[in-house]
Amino acid sequence: MAVQQTQMLPPQYVQDLQKDYGTQLTATTAAPLNTGAFAPQVAGQDPAQQQAYQMATTQGQGIGAFSPYITQAGAYSGPQGYQSFMSPYQQDVIDATMAEYDTQAAAGLTGIGQQAAMSGNLGGGREGVMRAQYQNKSDMNRALLQSGLLQQGFTQANQLANQAFGQQMALGQNQQGLAAQVPGLYGQDISTLGSAGAGQQAQTQAVLDATRERNRLRAYEPYERLGFQQTGVASIASGAPGQYQSMVTPNPTPLQNALGIAGVGAGLMTGYGDYLMGKKPA
Repeated sequence: MAVQQTQMLPPQYVQDLQKDYGTQLTATTAAPLNTGAFAPQVAGQDPAQQQAYQMATTQGQGIGAFSPYITQAGAYSGPQGYQSFMSPYQQDVIDATMAEYDTQAAAGLTGIGQQAAMSGNLGGGREGVMRAQYQNKSDMNRALLQSGLLQQGFTQANQLANQAFGQQMALGQNQQGLAAQVPGLYGQDISTLGSAGAGQQAQTQAVLDATRERNRLRAYEPYERLGFQQTGVASIASGAPGQYQSMVTPNPTPLQNALGIAGVGAGLMTGYGDYLMGKKPA
């Protein structure tokens, strides 16, 4: 005896809907999903951030700018420090002065001979004594005059050397004081540039995120449509109302990403500034 099997089929319009859904599902899932169109991207550093980084890594190079002044000051001290300030014409002045003195001294010897001739002692012992006394005194005065001229030149050169030493030391100290302020000034600039750059980087990142989200939603749109259609067909077939659950999990909004990146970037740049200013992290 043949067995009869009874099959309860859904209404024809439901069967048609199911068939149509199956056809679309097969066509939609036949090609692989191009996930590269909505792959995550990271915004590169903004030029302001790059400049802040360069300043943070090179800021110490100007601190030793005062060293040449201190070195030069050292050249103006010590036993030889005065030599750079000796007048190049001093020896000429000394030579001319001594030549004139010698001329006058020779005239004095001539006068002694004339006096001896007038007194009848020319060539005598008295004339010799007078000449010897005159020559000794003349030589002593000549030596005193020459040493006085040399001492005068040395004193003037030494005073100029001391003055130059003080000036160079003052310049070196001023430069040292300015150099001590460099880390703080650099820290402020780095923090400002870093914050501004982080804001621009966050804006660029927000644009990339928005583009990625748009591409992702566009890629999943056919699947979302099929999922909604499937829920509708199942609801009609069962007679019970259905509720569609989206397959696309919402990502953080571009604004949320931007605020997050900006906060992190500002924190990093502030850390750079604190580090350069000598502050220790809490």
